Amino acid sequence: MRIELYAVCLSVILGLVHIVLASHAASLQRGYKWAASARDQPLQLLTGVAGRLARASANFLETFPFFVAMVLVVHLTGAYGDLSKCGAFLYLAGRVVYLPLYAFGVYLVRSLAWNVATAGILLLLVSALSQ
Repeated sequence: MRIELYAVCLSVILGLVHIVLASHAASLQRGYKWAASARDQPLQLLTGVAGRLARASANFLETFPFFVAMVLVVHLTGAYGDLSKCGAFLYLAGRVVYLPLYAFGVYLVRSLAWNVATAGILLLLVSALSQ
């Protein structure tokens, strides 16, 4: 399997980690009775780590489709090369580092990790367009 496709698989695992961490943190804050309910009642926003994990998960879900789309374009066009490999690595590494930085409230460095992941998507784009 190409490294770019492998990075998509690892990113799916990371996405599941985001969902599990965010949902458990929300359940700890709101209670497991809430977690098992239909959640029909509006609730206050999550705070602290639970809120940060929920926002980190949402942020991951905002960037992941762009990453998958670019890996798919690279794959379908055969635009594999150093740029696409580097792009896939940067996206995955940036997103892996982003999660704990956001969870622990580390500012600035968290933004740098986001920029690294976004640069990875852009490298995939350049790789596809230069084919």
